[in-house]
Amino acid sequence: MTVDIDKTTGDTPPAGPEAIKAIPVRHYGRYISAVVAIALLVGVVYAFSQGKINWGAIPDYFFDDRILDGVGKTLLLTVLSMVIGIVGGVMLAVMRLSKNPVTSSIAWFYIWFFRGTPVLVQLIVWFNLGLVFEYINLGPFYKDEWSDFMTPFLTALLGLGLNEAAYMAEICRAGLLSVDEGQTEASHALGMSHAKTLRRIVIPQAMRVIVPPTGNEVINMLKTTSLVSVVQYPELLRAAQDIGQTSGAPAEMLFLAAAWYLLMTSVFSIGQYYLERYYARGSSHSLPATPLQKIKANVLSLSSRSKPTGGTA
Repeated sequence: MTVDIDKTTGDTPPAGPEAIKAIPVRHYGRYISAVVAIALLVGVVYAFSQGKINWGAIPDYFFDDRILDGVGKTLLLTVLSMVIGIVGGVMLAVMRLSKNPVTSSIAWFYIWFFRGTPVLVQLIVWFNLGLVFEYINLGPFYKDEWSDFMTPFLTALLGLGLNEAAYMAEICRAGLLSVDEGQTEASHALGMSHAKTLRRIVIPQAMRVIVPPTGNEVINMLKTTSLVSVVQYPELLRAAQDIGQTSGAPAEMLFLAAAWYLLMTSVFSIGQYYLERYYARGSSHSLPATPLQKIKANVLSLSSRSKPTGGTA
């Protein structure tokens, strides 16, 4: 072994630093928590396997006409209620941010009232308003008995839609406030009216903040429709309960309804994911790859690795 010596001073240069050997820290708590979680999961699965459950009844009735009709009514009620909620929420948010104290106070009272009372109570109140009003009289336009006017569908639509408008108002208000005020000032300087500024400048930029919680509200609305079974509207849960009473499998039909709700919320979650990506375009950060893009990239990488590399003779 040869040692280099500095010719000017005759000293041996100092040796370089030794390589650091990194020893990973053992996280025993992770192993213990994983074992406990698996044990609990196995226990739950075993308990349900030993219960008196006729699992064969679930696939037998999964595509029953009554169940499919309930699924259709659930989706229809979800869409219409969200339309009422979104339109009403945008109007209430604009009113809440208005400099007019009357409109701002009305919007504040509406949000306070509907957010402060349970939606189930609101549904029951709408359903029983016939005890207070015998007739509904809209002058020359419409007049009828309240019991004939307030059908289970209209009760469910008003109860869910008006309640959702209060929550969407706060979501829309947060989105509108997220847009810098300079955008509005610049629009007014260019001669744009307040309504046109909202429609062309503020709302498109606020959508990036509004869309994610709105997607959560749609999924929540889909599940909240199960409450309208108390007002006799034949949605999914009501249909499953009716079949359970006639077939002698009430618990199994509840599991069936839960499976349908999981299926529909999963589809809505996928739609929410791609909708968020659409409104996230133009942001400073790059968009992450979608699951399909990740799968395609992994397949291409595996195929490229599997190809033999030819040698040169």
